[in-house]
Amino acid sequence: MQIERLADPDADADIDAIVALESASFTNPWSRETLVWELRNSDVTRAYVLRDADGRVAAFCVCWVIFDELHINTLAVDPAARRRGMASALLRHVLADAAAAGATKATLEVRASNAAALGLYERLGFRVAGTRPRYYARPEEDALLLWRDGLSATAADASP
Repeated sequence: MQIERLADPDADADIDAIVALESASFTNPWSRETLVWELRNSDVTRAYVLRDADGRVAAFCVCWVIFDELHINTLAVDPAARRRGMASALLRHVLADAAAAGATKATLEVRASNAAALGLYERLGFRVAGTRPRYYARPEEDALLLWRDGLSATAADASP
């Protein structure tokens, strides 16, 4: 596994791979246009990819680092590669990188029914802080708002 921050918003193969994973993972995926706009126009947006042994994008995370907060916007792992620790490795890397940039806390929303994601986030120190009623569409569902404090300690446990 290799994790890297996507630096080129015009890296078509990587953008296409992210969009494909997003579409395979979510009922309301980000469009290619939204992703490219974020990467080209936002100074807070970061995208990370995890490559498998063959160099293919097997997982990705798009987030914002705003002042002292990391906002995880979207994260997905190739359905054929799930339950192999890729999301944990990727998130540990993202958390450590955000901590190095000055973030001290992290937040995200997750579907209330997504038990696998909730387990992952709880193992990484996130806690439920609230609910956003009917946040998701297709199907309509509440989001759980998760927070994690203390990112400065993340660097020590960031290795995949």
